Amino acid sequence: QRELPGVNAKMLTRQLRELEGDGVVRRTVYPEVPPRVEYAVTEFGRTLLPIMEALCAWGTQYLGIDDAAAPGCPAKVGREKA
Repeated sequence: QRELPGVNAKMLTRQLRELEGDGVVRRTVYPEVPPRVEYAVTEFGRTLLPIMEALCAWGTQYLGIDDAAAPGCPAKVGREKA
């Protein structure tokens, strides 16, 4: 959540749970205090990367956004952590 300023924690959790239910991400809960949860993109989720890259390219081209100024582009984030 730290990397997503302005995103409500409740909404983020709801969206991540939905993505988990769809098999796009995998949720790992660690038995620690305080509790820690990590999400990772699944192999199925990785199949969405070309689509996300195309959407990001479209957005940067047609919305006048400099590609370097779009660090939140999901495909870029997915590639960095792959």
